[in-house]
Amino acid sequence: MSIRIKLLLSYTGMLVVSLLIIVMTAALFTIASTGDVHSLRDFYKVHYQLNPLSEQEESIFLELKYLAKHDPDELQNKDLLLEYDFKLKTEKAGLFVRRVNDPVFESRTFNQPDLKDALPPYDLNNYQIRNTFNIKERFYGYAKFDFKYSDGVKGSVFVIKEHSPFAELTRRLLPIFSLILIGVLVIANVLLYRWITRSVIKPLNKLRDSAERIQEGDLQFELNLQSKDEIGELNKAFETMRQRLQESVNLRLQYEENRKELISNISHDLRTPITNIKGFIEGIRDGVANTPEKMDMYVDIIYNKTIGMDKLVDELFLYSKLDLNQVPFSFEAVDIIAFLEDCIEEMRYHNENKGVSFQLDDHNSERIEVVADLDKLKRVLLNVIGNALKYMDKPDPLIRFSLQVDSEWVTVEVKDNGMGIDAEALPHIFERFYRAEPSRNLSTGGSGLGLAIARQIIEGHGGSIWMESEPGVGSSLFFTLKRTTDEGGFHSHDTDSDY
Repeated sequence: MSIRIKLLLSYTGMLVVSLLIIVMTAALFTIASTGDVHSLRDFYKVHYQLNPLSEQEESIFLELKYLAKHDPDELQNKDLLLEYDFKLKTEKAGLFVRRVNDPVFESRTFNQPDLKDALPPYDLNNYQIRNTFNIKERFYGYAKFDFKYSDGVKGSVFVIKEHSPFAELTRRLLPIFSLILIGVLVIANVLLYRWITRSVIKPLNKLRDSAERIQEGDLQFELNLQSKDEIGELNKAFETMRQRLQESVNLRLQYEENRKELISNISHDLRTPITNIKGFIEGIRDGVANTPEKMDMYVDIIYNKTIGMDKLVDELFLYSKLDLNQVPFSFEAVDIIAFLEDCIEEMRYHNENKGVSFQLDDHNSERIEVVADLDKLKRVLLNVIGNALKYMDKPDPLIRFSLQVDSEWVTVEVKDNGMGIDAEALPHIFERFYRAEPSRNLSTGGSGLGLAIARQIIEGHGGSIWMESEPGVGSSLFFTLKRTTDEGGFHSHDTDSDY
C-alpha cells in the first residue's frame, strides 16, 4: 500500500469519524425536537413534574395563583388574561383558565383541541400543582391552582408549556458528546500517528542509519525492509546501491591485487631475460666466448632476448592502454571473407618453413560485411594463430577458419589440431599472464598477454570471445563481430575505446 493511499485512508477515516459524530449530534437534536423516541421520554417526566416552568413563567404563575386566592373573579377578566397570556407567549408558554368543565380562557399558543380533556381533574386541596401530561405524541409540563369563584363554582388556572422530552437531554449531553468527539479525534490521531510512524518514519530512520554506516565506510550489512510502498521501492534502490558499492570496493581491492600481480609478473618476465643477457655479456667480457662461433652464438642469444623483451614491453603497453580505454578504434565496413583470405596468405608466407596448413571453409555468400577496425582485428588473428602454433604438437599442423552467419552477428572460428587445453585451464586462458603451459620462458611460454589483448579488442568491437578444446585433439577459438546494417550501410569513424 502506497504512502499516498495510507494518508488518504487516514484522512478519510478521520473525516468519517467526525461526520458520524456530527450526524449523531444532529440526530439527537432532531429527536429532541420531534420527540419520536419513547424510550427516554418517561425518564424526563420526573424532571418536568418537578420543574415544568422557567423562572419567568413561574413568576407569572405565582401572580395568577395570588389572584385565585384573593380575587378569583378577576380570572374571568378577558383583558387581564390576554395580558398575562402575552407575557407567557414570550416564554413560549400559554394560559388556560376553566370554570367547572368549560374553558374561560384558552391560549392560542397550543392550538390543541384535546387540551381540555387532557387536563387533570380538580384538586381543591392542591396537593400536586406541578405535573406533566401527554396529548398523543406531544408532551406538556404545567403548573395549576384550583380554587372557587365568589359564587362557589370550581375553577382552575393553568400555566402550560410544551416540552420536547429530549431538550434537556440535549442540553446536558452536548458537552459530554463534545468531550467524546474530542477524545475520539485525539485517540484516532494517536493511532494514525503510530501507524504512520511504524510504516513510514521507522523505515526512513533505518535508511538514515544505513546511510550513516555507508558514510563511515561500513558496507557489511543488509537492509531488509519488506514493505510494498514507495518506502519499499526506496529500500530496494538503496540496497542495490549498497551492493554496487560493495562490489565496487571488492573490485577495487581485486584491481589492487591484480596490480600487485601484474608488477610481480612483469618483474619476473623482465628479470629472467635481463639476467640471461647480463650473464652472456659477462661471458663475452670475461673471454668465455673465445671463438668466433661462440661469439656469434652469444650475440644471437642476446639479440633474441632483446627482441623478446621488446615484444613483451610492446604488449604490456598495448594491454595497459586497452585496459584504460585509451586506444582509439577506427571502425569501418569490412568484407570478412576477403579479410580472412588476405590474412591467411600473409600467415602462409611467414610460416612456410614450419609446414603449417591454413584453410578457409567455403561460404555461400559472396560478401559478408562486418563492423571492424582492420589493424586491431588483424592483431587478434596474429595473437590467436601465434598462440595456436606455440602449442602445436602434430606432425602436420593445420589451422582452419570457418564462419557462422546470422542476421546480426558473424561468428569466426579458428580451429587447430594442437595438443589442446585441459578443462580446468580453459576458463583462465584470457586472463593476463596466464599460461596453460607453466613455463615463464619468453621463447616457449610467451608473454601470457596475447589472448588477453585479443579479448580486449573483440570486446571493444562489441563482440565476445571464447574457447573450446579437447586435450590431444585440438582447440577452437570463437569470436563474434557485428554485421553492418542494411539502412545506409556503415560510415567509417574514429572513436575512443570507451565502448
